[in-house]
Amino acid sequence: MDNLTHSMVGAVLGQAGLKRKSGLGMPTLIIAANIPDIDASCTFLGTQSLAIRRGLTHGPIALVLLPLILTGIMIAYDRWQARRGTRPAGRMPIRPAWLLVLAYIGTLSHPALDWLNSYGIRLFEPFSSRWFYGDTLFIIDVWLWALLIGGFILSRRREKQARPDWHRPALISFIGACGYIFANGLITRHAEREATAQLRTRFYRTPTLVVANPTPVSFWRRTMLWRDDRSYGQGDYTLGQGVSLAARSSPTGMNDPRVALAQRTVPHAAAFLFWSRMPVAEVKGRELVITDQRFAGSLAARSFTVRTRLP
Repeated sequence: MDNLTHSMVGAVLGQAGLKRKSGLGMPTLIIAANIPDIDASCTFLGTQSLAIRRGLTHGPIALVLLPLILTGIMIAYDRWQARRGTRPAGRMPIRPAWLLVLAYIGTLSHPALDWLNSYGIRLFEPFSSRWFYGDTLFIIDVWLWALLIGGFILSRRREKQARPDWHRPALISFIGACGYIFANGLITRHAEREATAQLRTRFYRTPTLVVANPTPVSFWRRTMLWRDDRSYGQGDYTLGQGVSLAARSSPTGMNDPRVALAQRTVPHAAAFLFWSRMPVAEVKGRELVITDQRFAGSLAARSFTVRTRLP
């Protein structure tokens, strides 16, 4: 998910009462909720960064070590401020054990959210490079923003008014966000089952993969993507109306030996194919163009396209 969503999850958890467990509780939750994205620094590599992102820093070793490092930094920061005489008088005492718990809660929320979209995450890197996909939310979900930001603002307003129930709006917001995510998961699973059934009974195809790709803003809709060994197609799903699949399909082009050659000899093509879940290859003149069904036709399509000059 985007970093605003990660940050707001940390902030809402803090406003739900967790920030009162230790001094620097709120900044620890927010920083921890974003800290696995330190691998974003590799984006200067361009396409080759696809083989690095959402891997090692989102895997089990990092999820154990990063909260420990963050907790140490926060404790050192608090002591540094105390030595300089700049530590805020109203800050609660640091409780190292609770600060570590908050760091783990925030950090673990990150891969849980990243798993929800169709971009993918390698949950067990470096022990396994397998990608996992939740296909539940679009990478930027404005409805989730509204739930989290609204709950946070109401909670902060009550806190400033010294109301004893100041944490309640944040707690309700968090529960509502969990319910929203669960409902979207049900929509995705239903759409995939219905599309699979249609492909088998109406088009007499046995798909190897069916994906209900979330769309921006319209959480009740999905772009249906499917493929078998040689071809691919798409359609739409709307909650209450069901699946509508296009009769036309196209060759994936992945059986072209030039794709295998590019994967062996061209680093950015190898990185793209390592990341790509639904690759499509096409020869255009003297170029081999490789794209991914998930992003075809979207504003991000150019960022997820590899062009290789053929010999």
